Amino acid sequence: MTTTASSSTSSTATAPVQQTLLGIRKQHWRIALTVLLALGFLLVPLYASVAGDGYILILFGRVLVFALAAVGLNFALGYGGMVSLGHAMYIGLGAYGVGILSHHGMDNGLLHLAVVVLATLLLSIPVGLIALRTQGIAFIMITLAFAQMLFFVAVGLREYGGDEGLSIANLSNFGALTGNKTALYLSLLATLGLSLWVFKRVVHSRFGLILRATKINERRVRAVGTAPLGYRLVGYMLSAQLCALAGYFLANLTAFASPAYMAWTISGELIVMVLLGGTGTLMGPVVGAAAFLLLEEGLKAVTENWMAIMGPIIVLIVLFLKDGLWGLVSDKAQGQGGH
Repeated sequence: MTTTASSSTSSTATAPVQQTLLGIRKQHWRIALTVLLALGFLLVPLYASVAGDGYILILFGRVLVFALAAVGLNFALGYGGMVSLGHAMYIGLGAYGVGILSHHGMDNGLLHLAVVVLATLLLSIPVGLIALRTQGIAFIMITLAFAQMLFFVAVGLREYGGDEGLSIANLSNFGALTGNKTALYLSLLATLGLSLWVFKRVVHSRFGLILRATKINERRVRAVGTAPLGYRLVGYMLSAQLCALAGYFLANLTAFASPAYMAWTISGELIVMVLLGGTGTLMGPVVGAAAFLLLEEGLKAVTENWMAIMGPIIVLIVLFLKDGLWGLVSDKAQGQGGH
């Protein structure tokens, strides 16, 4: 009995050590993979220049755009528990902010950016205040309803192309950098990197702690004397701003603004990207967006029935990797903290 007791004590004592070592190994993997991802994205313009392949710059630029939008949605969904099926409307709002101003001869890049930020703020506050009065399926349906309303408003704007979309002749003017796809790509990559750094700081701040607590149990947060509505509203607004910024870059990348950017299917794809990479993690949405779009591009090159293959692949990944692709190198505690 003494031998059994000492053996049990020994195994209990070594368990925390093993967990610590596993956590250290996963942290090393996370750092290594993050560096590899950053280097991969940085080498894309060099490859495009050497190979004379401009399409790959557009493709990976699109990956970065949706990675930025997915990071924004993840802030609301992964950390705040706000499952929105309407975040695509902010992507469309960012794109049309560029397109409409350019249509009227105003091509100043900083003006475009300021208008997009202000318009998103003015829209996200009332939408957030209304949607956050509800929970669960009601929240999803309200965000979807607002997105559909904005979608049909864009379709009805005949002066700006209606359902055919709006071609942007004058992109956001930043002097000598205007129209330079490589400069735009690197600006987009820098914006994504800065957004991840800021969100990491925010997630680990007092604000982030309370926001994550509201996801777990909003009633308990209210019980300790903290009103959760303000925190959730700010979280929703920050999430919307990042999606609008993605739309701003998308308009400059494609020289086009379309109501299709606001379609509910785009919102659904953003949710899939977040789930695919891993909710409640910083790098998860980036990995999810890259995996989703590159898989789609690869399957399109192989077969016309690519959706019939892609659907089951995503379902299997979500079923068997409940913490997403990034969850393979992120334990539960660190996933909640945003690594």
